[in-house]
Amino acid sequence: MSRIILASQSPRRQELIAHITPEFTVIVSDAEESLPEGLPPEDVPAYLAGIKAETVAADHPDDIVIGADTVVILDGCILGKPRDKDDAVRMLSALSGKAHTVVTGCAVYQGSRRITFSEQTRVEFYPLSDREILEYIATGEPFDKAGAYGIQGRGCVLVKRIEGDFFNVMGLPVARLKRELKRFGALSAE
Repeated sequence: MSRIILASQSPRRQELIAHITPEFTVIVSDAEESLPEGLPPEDVPAYLAGIKAETVAADHPDDIVIGADTVVILDGCILGKPRDKDDAVRMLSALSGKAHTVVTGCAVYQGSRRITFSEQTRVEFYPLSDREILEYIATGEPFDKAGAYGIQGRGCVLVKRIEGDFFNVMGLPVARLKRELKRFGALSAE
């Protein structure tokens, strides 16, 4: 029987994949995440997910390897993880009172079999005061998250509404991934 391997060190993804299957192994990909010129922002997560999955799958060809990557896109630009406090202030100020898109790409690899897909969720922030931004940054929560916020934590108070998959914003579109894994033959069809 093939193992399911999650090629991600994200504790959030590990927590979320457990909703699909309690039986999985984590092997962190050491892939270099360089992008080809001209890749549209909404295609970046699926591309990076594929690189992560491919790197781990090369050493585990009989297993089912899942790679994932999440980006926040505002006005056509990707907001990654903030480098420092000033970068977090810049990102959260830019997101204040606006809608943005969170895109998570997933790749499922087993030998030469591969599927890749992306899920998009629209997130709208309330207008944020400078004080709200600084108080949120003081929690330390923004620093390991794309766009400098986590919807599942204290960042939930920044969000006015979402359209789409909540778990996608956390980093893994659980419902869609489960269906794709079934189609792939990694889970029983029930």
